[in-house]
Amino acid sequence: MDFLFEKIAYLKGLAEGLDVSENTKEGKLFKAMIDVLEEITNNIDELVEDQDEVNEYLDLLDEDLSKVEGEIFGEYDIDEDFEFDEDDFEDECECSCGCDCE
Repeated sequence: MDFLFEKIAYLKGLAEGLDVSENTKEGKLFKAMIDVLEEITNNIDELVEDQDEVNEYLDLLDEDLSKVEGEIFGEYDIDEDFEFDEDDFEDECECSCGCDCE
């Protein structure tokens, strides 16, 4: 995020270096645009910080959930019950109507 702050600072310096007057229509526009860009950058920075906090919280929840699963299920792998070989099952129709349905 620092690169955005650096670019905003560059734009401010550029406007000052070019002697853009805030008394002109163009100068007011440039100043307003730079202010909006700075505000957007600040909001993005806050969002990134909030996202980092949420990710840390989710990691803690995941660790806690893993501990609870370990206490409840132990070393037992839940997915073991659902493992099967498709060759063990045949698609047979046992129909009592006497027809040859498949």
